[in-house]
Amino acid sequence: MTTPTQETTTAPTTAGKIMLVGIGPGSAAHMTARARQAIIEADTVIGYVTYIKLVADLLDGKEVIRKSMTEELDRAVTALEAARQGKKVALISSGDAGVYGMAGPTYEVLFQAGWTPDDPVQVEIIPGASALNSCAALVGAPLTHDFCAISLSDLLTPWPTIARRLDAVAMADFVVALYNPKSGRRTRQIVEAQRLFLRHRRPDTPVAIVKSAYRRRESIIFTTLDQMAEADIGMLSTVLIGNSNTVVRHGLMVTPRGYANKYDLEQNGETREGEKRGRSLSTGLLGWLETLQAQYAEGTDIETLAQQYRLPADYIRATLLEPISELASTNSAEEEA
Repeated sequence: MTTPTQETTTAPTTAGKIMLVGIGPGSAAHMTARARQAIIEADTVIGYVTYIKLVADLLDGKEVIRKSMTEELDRAVTALEAARQGKKVALISSGDAGVYGMAGPTYEVLFQAGWTPDDPVQVEIIPGASALNSCAALVGAPLTHDFCAISLSDLLTPWPTIARRLDAVAMADFVVALYNPKSGRRTRQIVEAQRLFLRHRRPDTPVAIVKSAYRRRESIIFTTLDQMAEADIGMLSTVLIGNSNTVVRHGLMVTPRGYANKYDLEQNGETREGEKRGRSLSTGLLGWLETLQAQYAEGTDIETLAQQYRLPADYIRATLLEPISELASTNSAEEEA
């Protein structure tokens, strides 16, 4: 009698492939052609049950493996096992696979298993529109200046780490997209985030809360920082917090890029006095360094300068020690190039 360990199996003639597919916000119209093709050509499709439902029309004749929300590593292990058997596997994520998606956990599993890029099992990441892109498109143009994303999920990240990041970006005046802001069990995290932001931002800072972007139950709420924790927020929501320049006009949330600092928009875009088209602002690095040197020469101490510009004192000190002429010549050479 043959035991399970003695069964003869035929090794696959070719190694399989893992395709990490970002399906975008969930609507077919916003899925890339490559994402659709990857799912179509796959032998096996693995994903969180909700994401599987979003691509149901592409799954005929395929092996479909549904996993729960907290089984990310299990999804990756299952994908590797199937690929070792010669199968093409589509491991799907909503949004982009590399933004809070399955790309990271999958590479962790692959590295742990001894996989390298030279391994017969191929890996392809197929990008998709992340939640911050989808939600921003629905509310206007909130991300046209510097922004960042922070997840409020403390399932895998210590809360002090999350809190430090929230405080830092709030102080630095980033537009911020909050992922995983609230769930049935995690209700206080959004309140703590609000508390940290209010240390640095005006209470009337614009906030947009988008739930299920481009899906059947899509909803959009415009509110303000001091009111956002009272809004209807869940795991399918993304919270967009504006910076000090973000405005809401005619139902649209917009963060100016900064053109008004250099160009007079009411005078056909003419360059403002003291500014040069195509060059750094007069308050850019070199202009600021000249001002800083002048203030220091006039007797303003480093601690006062650090408080004025909200920058570390050791950075101010090191900057003052470096001659402006060297920086100016380097900058001019780069502009000439």
